[in-house]
Parts: sequence; structure tokens; C-alpha cells
Amino acid sequence: MTLIFVSDLHLDDVDESRFRCFSELLDVEARSATAIYLLGDLTEIWVGDDDDGPLAIALYEVLGRAVQRCPVYVMHGNRDFLIGKRFADQTGVELIDDPYLLDADTLLSHGDAFCVDDTDYQVMRRLLRSPEWQADILAKSLEERRSFARGLRQQSRLANANKAENIMDVSSTEVSSVVSSHQVSRLVHGHTHRPGQHLSSWGMRYVLGAWEHCGWLLRWTPPSLPRLECFPLTDRYGTGS
Repeated sequence: MTLIFVSDLHLDDVDESRFRCFSELLDVEARSATAIYLLGDLTEIWVGDDDDGPLAIALYEVLGRAVQRCPVYVMHGNRDFLIGKRFADQTGVELIDDPYLLDADTLLSHGDAFCVDDTDYQVMRRLLRSPEWQADILAKSLEERRSFARGLRQQSRLANANKAENIMDVSSTEVSSVVSSHQVSRLVHGHTHRPGQHLSSWGMRYVLGAWEHCGWLLRWTPPSLPRLECFPLTDRYGTGS
């Protein structure tokens, strides 16, 4: 059994190296993986399942191709929270909750819910994840949603530029509380763009990296320990050519 975990690709353009590398990763890993888990922020922004832009069309294609070989699970992040049932039905992926209990000892999350010291962000998160707000935004035209998304991205960049670095990381107290409530000793998440492995009193926390200067994944083939891997975005995935 081999499980692949990826998050924070922030795909924005079908012509960018990140998208080409992601497409190739799916083609390669789906041949042998037991399952692939995409733990949020697959795209820089998702304006709805009716998006007819080049990136959305390409995602429907590459994900639909991957699920013919192995199951693909998708968790919402703070950028792609409007991914919905139509997307799942047309691609064949399965949407999973955040947090998600993978097995009796392993919890998956996007990770933004752990950043409780960033109180302004948590207020915004609750608003954007509410069914009422999502129904209201999805009732707007596609162009209105695209315009709103551009404004939201700019607002996020300005807000983050003025925040202390520590409040944008996870709260160890919150993490401990959540893993304790689920009685697990292994946590996998992304969001913070701070890849690494952290040993705590309760167990191990694996943090996925963002696809910025390189691509990241966590590969787990029990009984071996999970292993973080990074790879160039400029090369063809898995070939080094």
C-alpha cells in the first residue's frame, strides 16, 4: 500500500510549470499508488464548478484520467472551498471533510483551522465556509465571481504582508487539542508553507510544502514511516529529463 499526500499547489494557469508537473505526477503516481490525497489549495482560487476557463477544463481532464487508475480524494483549502458536488461527480474524485480520520491513528487536515492566533483570518474563514455565504456568491454570475476572487486575493496579500509570521503558523495548543480529541498520534497537513516533520509529546506532525520553488509530496508505504519528498518543477516529474 502506498499513499500520496499533496497540498498547496495554488494552480493558476494551465501553461505554468506547476500545472504540467502536477499532471505528470498524477499520471505517474496513479499507476502504483493505493490512493492520492489532495489536502487543499489545489488552485489559487476556485470560483465554482461551472468555471469554463482553461485551468478548470484541464483539471477536470487530468483528475478524471487519474481516478481511472486509483482513488483521488480532495479536501477543501482556504482557496478552493467552492469546489463542490459537480466537480466531484464529473472528475470522479471524492470530497472529504476537514479534518479527516484516515485510520485509527492518522488525521488529515488542510491546516488553516489550526492557525487560531490569526483571529482576523478565523473570522473570515467562518464566513467563507458558511453555507449561506457560499449560496449567495454562487448565485452571482461567473464574471462577478471572478472579479470578487481577484479582489479577495489582493486583500489577502495585503493582510498577510502586515501580519507577524508566528500568527500565521499553527497553534501547538490547538493542534494538541484536536489530535487528542481524535485520539491519534499522526497528523498530516499543509497550509503554512513550512514543510517539515515535528515530533511532539502526542506523536508526529507532517507538514506538506507549497509548490513554489519546488513540488512537495508525502509518500507513505506502511510499515515504513511517511517520507517528505521535494522535486523540481522545471523537470518532467519522475524522469529528471
